[in-house]
Amino acid sequence: MREAEFDNRGSRIRWTEVPGAGPARVYVHGLGATSAVYNAHIAARPELAGRRTLFVDLPGHGISDRPGDFGYRLEDHADALAAALDGAGVTEAELVAHSMGGAVAIVLAERRPDLVSRLVLVEANLDPYPPGTTGQSGIASYEEDDYVENGGHARVLEKVGASWAATMRLTDPRALHRSAVALKDGTSPTMRRMLTGLTIDRVYLQGELSGELPGAQDLEAAGVRVVTVPGAGHNIMFDNPDVLVAVVAGTG
Repeated sequence: MREAEFDNRGSRIRWTEVPGAGPARVYVHGLGATSAVYNAHIAARPELAGRRTLFVDLPGHGISDRPGDFGYRLEDHADALAAALDGAGVTEAELVAHSMGGAVAIVLAERRPDLVSRLVLVEANLDPYPPGTTGQSGIASYEEDDYVENGGHARVLEKVGASWAATMRLTDPRALHRSAVALKDGTSPTMRRMLTGLTIDRVYLQGELSGELPGAQDLEAAGVRVVTVPGAGHNIMFDNPDVLVAVVAGTG
């Protein structure tokens, strides 16, 4: 396990690593998840062998620290991820990033282009949630103290199902709430606009069962390759890992 300070107060972002050749491949998880749980079986495939591989847990999640005075905005997560990559001596990495992690990866690529050479985005959040909605988990529908102290976290764990709850329990409730609210609010400019403005290799994977990706034609016009994954929902790495592996390997 390796670590780097991310907030100038001694808090540490942590990752596990597999040695190999560069450029490094960095896996970034979604809201209430951890990178190794969602991606180790992908990275272990023979098609992806031989590359230096990092499984990074964002602040508040998994094995990373969870300071109570941290903002947990998408920009904050991106800066913490940058601290991890700087600490690891990584530049021009390929980021394989899921859901909220995809939004964080886009912000990182826009803020620190030296760190990112390719984005493989797995149903990444590209836009703020529409007014009146709070996302699939419902976390952002709570006020922070109601979520953390008055039973909101327990109710969400019951609602989301056993698999997501298993990793959500490894996330600090306050960090989880702040991250969910930040994801609802998005960034300015939006993650979508940042993504279309990048010039690096960009691939976006959309699960067939999730429906058509809004604005797919505009993304493709901006040079983003959009791949619809058969038989998959939001968690493509579990529903159809073969397609994800092929895209990451550059063969699909």
